[in-house]
Amino acid sequence: MKAQRNMMDGSKPTETNRPIHAPDGHPAIAQGRVGVLLVNLGTPDAPEAGAVRRYLREFLSDQRIVDLPRAIWLPVLYGIILNVRPAATARNYKKIWREESDESPLRYYTRAQSDALAAQFEGAVIDWAMRYGNPSIESRLDAMTAQGCTRILIVPLYPQYSATTTASVTDAVFDAAKAMRWQPAIRVAPAFHDEPAYIDALAAETERHFNTLDWKPERVIMSFHGLPQRYFDAGDPYHCHCAKTARLLREKMGWTDEFAPLAFQSKFGREKWLEPATDATIEELAQAGVKNLAVIMPGFVSDCIETLEEIDISGREIFMATGGQNFTAVPCLNDTPEMTALLTAITERETAGWL
Repeated sequence: MKAQRNMMDGSKPTETNRPIHAPDGHPAIAQGRVGVLLVNLGTPDAPEAGAVRRYLREFLSDQRIVDLPRAIWLPVLYGIILNVRPAATARNYKKIWREESDESPLRYYTRAQSDALAAQFEGAVIDWAMRYGNPSIESRLDAMTAQGCTRILIVPLYPQYSATTTASVTDAVFDAAKAMRWQPAIRVAPAFHDEPAYIDALAAETERHFNTLDWKPERVIMSFHGLPQRYFDAGDPYHCHCAKTARLLREKMGWTDEFAPLAFQSKFGREKWLEPATDATIEELAQAGVKNLAVIMPGFVSDCIETLEEIDISGREIFMATGGQNFTAVPCLNDTPEMTALLTAITERETAGWL
């Protein structure tokens, strides 16, 4: 029997039981179940300016993302960014939108990961949420507790820890718990940047993808999402986690530092971010005579606008316009068997004593 999952349509829980030692006539209460909630970053509901504006408003209002004083940041956000950026971002989402299911790739793959994990755990409630946008963390926690989950594992789908990602998920989880009269016991899975199953999964997906090519990469850029340099200077371990993931993957694949350089993408704003920048690295390698280039993005477990539009479309255009001949972006782990094995290993370990 597959794990019981709460339905996205808001249907009532189907399993209830009386509390142990309850007196006769005590109302049935759903309780005693274990839940696992996968959480990814987020996505607009549609590739349209209005939906993107709502998403960006929530995303860029989070002080974990932009920690500038509100008196300085909010006028910029509401006066400039939310009036200018949504239309351009919506156009980029349209390039990658999954028309058959009318959703972004990130939403599609996060749900697929949840479904695959649910098949591994009989009786547990496995669900998914987005830190920004829908379905929200609060709504899914409410649904899980209504189904009787008194113990819930939160799995942030960020391999490398950062206050801007993992900590923000934790903030949202416990903000939601504040409103609960009966709070579940909550555990949060740690970062898995050096998890053997994660490194093995990256290697397997890379080799599988390279086997589909009729050419051989001369370089493989390992591109991670960027972060303002001052966040790292303040103690955020993200850069260290990225560097360790890169080192472990190089060792697994037999790559050198020169063959597989580390870079950072998605810079936003004018302040200094982690370097080198991925777009600049792509251009520099092409200028140096590299004709065959691959980019792998180990910081993302699901393909999304940053991997599909920023790298596979825009990055490809930069490389080809600067003299390159062959370019490929290695797919993220998505709903591969290796991703399911990774999530299963994490869930088994982090629910020890529960399942």
